[in-house]
Amino acid sequence: MSDLIFLPLSQLAHGRSGDKGSHANVAVIAFSDAGYAWLKTHLTAEVVAAYFAPLGGTRVERFEADNVRGLNFMLYDALAGGASRSLRSDTQGKSYALALLRMPVEVPADHADMIREIA
Repeated sequence: MSDLIFLPLSQLAHGRSGDKGSHANVAVIAFSDAGYAWLKTHLTAEVVAAYFAPLGGTRVERFEADNVRGLNFMLYDALAGGASRSLRSDTQGKSYALALLRMPVEVPADHADMIREIA
């Protein structure tokens, strides 16, 4: 039996995204401290850049917001000109957080402390 399993990132976090001109801003906020610790180690700028590579952005930069258990990613030039210039269906990057949250991630099989608590 494996010590790792695959889950969608949405099991560990929620997110928001939007535009900054021709750049997209994607925030990922962990549900728990343990989930945030995992995210800080595994959800790197390189991982996010590879996931969004088909958009043709120039680079991805990651910022940490420990006080809210969040990571913020700037996807430079990912909007092909931005809201008024792009011919893409999502010219403001509003769906990018949802897209990232669908990414499968490999987590420890004993991951209960990392996921969203359901009341």
